[in-house]
Amino acid sequence: MSAREKIHTQELYICDDAQLVKEQAECMERLYDYNQTRPSEGAKRTELLSEIFAEMGKDCYIEPPLRANWGRHTHLGDCVYANFNLTLVDDTHIYIGSHVMIGPNVTLATAGHPVDPEQRIKVTQFNAPITIGENVWIGANSVVVPGVTIGANTVIGAGSVVTKDIPENVVAVGNPCRVLREVSDRDREYYYKQHKFEAPFV
Repeated sequence: MSAREKIHTQELYICDDAQLVKEQAECMERLYDYNQTRPSEGAKRTELLSEIFAEMGKDCYIEPPLRANWGRHTHLGDCVYANFNLTLVDDTHIYIGSHVMIGPNVTLATAGHPVDPEQRIKVTQFNAPITIGENVWIGANSVVVPGVTIGANTVIGAGSVVTKDIPENVVAVGNPCRVLREVSDRDREYYYKQHKFEAPFV
């Protein structure tokens, strides 16, 4: 089985394979074009993103600069928003549900390497997919590692390192990221500390 065939299987492969490097270079070219667009070029940005990603729903917006290993292994639902410096280490599939919000400097990394130093020196790699459920908010400077699933409606606090699956409808924070509490009725009344929702937001 070739390295190209192994990238979605979680099997080890040599990641400096010439064919893989060539294919990733094509993504780098499109990303360069995207990251050089002017703020007024919304239509051009949308067109480039549709070329970069495997799937992209309606009304998605990603603030440049954007980084990705492949681009075409990332799947976006509708109304996905990502702030500056999103990094997609999408050596295998990343699934991002509709209405997901991603803060600045977030990394979603599907690629891993063996802990054994003799294996790492051979430039070996394995990949495991990441799934982000609908209506998730990932705070600034967070990292999601290979194989993680984050459930719908969950909030990941800023600076978190998500190393294990996080269920839906919770607030989770920390390194490693742990569930802090469930999303509650109070969250429907207060949006920040003692600040209550008022019309037209209620």
